[in-house]
Amino acid sequence: MNTITLRTSAVVCGVLLSLGLAATPSSPSAAAAATPVVQQLTSRHIVQAHSGQDVAAVVRAAGGRIVAELKIINAVGADLTPAQIARLRQTPGISLFADEQLEVSARQRKTASAVAAPSDFTRSSAANGTLEQDELQRMLFDRTEYYHPLIVNAPDLHRAGTTGSGVTVAVVDTGLWWEADTILSKTAKFRFDTTDKPLDDDPNGHGTHVSSIIASNGLATNWISEGIAPGAGIGALRAFGADGSGSYIDVIEALDYAVQNRVKYNIRVLNLSFSATPRSYYWDDPLNQAVMKAWQAGIVVVAAAGNSGPKAMSIGVPGNVPYVITVGAMTDNYTPVDATDDKLATFSSTGPTYEGFVKPEVVAPGGHIPSSMPFDGYIASLYPGSMIGSQRQFKMSGTSQATAIVSGIVALMLQKDPSLTPDQVKCKLLASARPAVNAKGKAAYTVFQQGAGLVNALAAVGSGASDCANRGLDIARDLAGSAHYQGPANMDSGGSYYLADENGKRISETGLTWNGAYGASGGYLFSEGKLWSRTDIWSTGRLWSRSQTWSDSVPWTQGKLFSRGLTETMSINRWVEHE
Repeated sequence: MNTITLRTSAVVCGVLLSLGLAATPSSPSAAAAATPVVQQLTSRHIVQAHSGQDVAAVVRAAGGRIVAELKIINAVGADLTPAQIARLRQTPGISLFADEQLEVSARQRKTASAVAAPSDFTRSSAANGTLEQDELQRMLFDRTEYYHPLIVNAPDLHRAGTTGSGVTVAVVDTGLWWEADTILSKTAKFRFDTTDKPLDDDPNGHGTHVSSIIASNGLATNWISEGIAPGAGIGALRAFGADGSGSYIDVIEALDYAVQNRVKYNIRVLNLSFSATPRSYYWDDPLNQAVMKAWQAGIVVVAAAGNSGPKAMSIGVPGNVPYVITVGAMTDNYTPVDATDDKLATFSSTGPTYEGFVKPEVVAPGGHIPSSMPFDGYIASLYPGSMIGSQRQFKMSGTSQATAIVSGIVALMLQKDPSLTPDQVKCKLLASARPAVNAKGKAAYTVFQQGAGLVNALAAVGSGASDCANRGLDIARDLAGSAHYQGPANMDSGGSYYLADENGKRISETGLTWNGAYGASGGYLFSEGKLWSRTDIWSTGRLWSRSQTWSDSVPWTQGKLFSRGLTETMSINRWVEHE
């Protein structure tokens, strides 16, 4: 008997059944000889072993088809029939997580591919020596557009020789446009593709945009470097397709590659400018487990808060991991030389997380940020009005862009002091950040909205702060499952969020209680001063003990984690209007 295994949607199944899969016999003898065809529908899952088992052998023994090895979390991606799923669910020490794809037909076995970046690049120039009107307009426009490096005090470091040289930032995104010469001149190190498409550059544009913010070594016409760390290297890890969607399997495979090749390429920073809706506690999520493995391996992980603000508790995966640096967005309000009207971007996702951790940790410029973009890419074709002149520059807003700025700052810090651990980097970033204040010097936003405040590259590089981040957390125990953690945030009977000290007592300092509102209209100054006397208290974890905290807010059903496909909301952060 022949068996055909299909991985498809119910709609396509109906069409196939109505058309018939077996050919009509041409004669009675042919009908007698025909072999019946049995259809077996499969779905894609992450299969994880928790007790040292050979997970690939377990899946093969069940008859499943392995499509990816995810060694970083002792798991595989596999196509499984309902019977195989049922068998594996009964296997001790094995967990399954649905990873339904968005395609309507079966995918071929994918083979992730990697190549080194070209060894040399040439810079293109205009064919004539005259300035066209649109180029002149761009030059004038750039004088106000390329101010985000100034807002975070990066140019002074560049002039002193701190450019991120020697540090590689791995960007898990939609790829990298090879024609973006301002990025690729001596900065591109490698690219790795986990998608099913042939090895491509960046058909979407999002990956190129954030990579250029991190490490473009071009100069804007106001002589400010376009990139925050113009000397840093970029590793392009493509895990998202042309439309910006992806799967947990593809992203975890990219993270696995980064960890396995961290020494070869000196990967010290991971930029994760994407988010998904949390569907479990942070420690149960397989993508979060891979992110934690990267942090444990010595890679600083910088993740986007998400573009689902200003509502409370809107931090996405993997930004909800307590160890990593989660970044929200602020905007200069189109007045880069006037800091008094700066404000938190309304789209910036806010905390606390469902486990009570304060997120985001910091904010960075994320409104109308210019950067390189393939002019024929998916995003540029949808929003042609955001292209700048004829120079293949594009404006985007979002926490993705803010995250890239912080990744660049981390590269500067690690060039200056390569011995820094991820926890030390996080501590210095938080300790040197500048919170937004109102005219009375009080907090304009709470810690659940702005974290420690606006990042300051110059202050972070020179910071002497230590032991002020991830205190009380043990990542090895967390990954082993012997301990999990909760943050200091809680909710009172009136629905307001607040912070409690080690003894459970409410902290009454300004900015540590929030009723969930965005805040008053108008702009504020991100002050050089400190608002909170004990900023370390909200970067501290405690052993998990609250089995029903946030019971009215947790969006998943206990005992039915990941009951739906993980890719339904797994994408680069959604488009938001410029602020």
